[in-house]
Amino acid sequence: MIKKGLNPSTLMNRRRIIVGITYESIVEAMRNKIKGVDVSYVPGTLAYQFNVEGKGEGIFYLEIKDGKASVEPYEYYDRNAIIIMSGADLLKLIDGRLDPVVAFTTGKLKVEGDINAALELTKFLR
Repeated sequence: MIKKGLNPSTLMNRRRIIVGITYESIVEAMRNKIKGVDVSYVPGTLAYQFNVEGKGEGIFYLEIKDGKASVEPYEYYDRNAIIIMSGADLLKLIDGRLDPVVAFTTGKLKVEGDINAALELTKFLR
């Protein structure tokens, strides 16, 4: 039964949090988020490594190169920035329930490396 006003995506997001946060669910959520984003205008390469802390702990990266975005479950050594967050907060960020600027200013999101590249990331997550 679907409640009026809740779309299936919202229900899946809530279910994912209820069931439990796993590394795999976080990587898959990022893949799903990024696959519909137009990155064709991005010159060169942008690479972000995500260090997930707490539940769902692990490392993965988002690379934007040659007009395509990919998410892979590995470290990225030649990255522009490292984004450090808890698994729960990262899922909220991906789902649009946590603003990246608010997350940064409240300490829920930490950045190591190029802060301007990290700001560019906000365009892809909205």
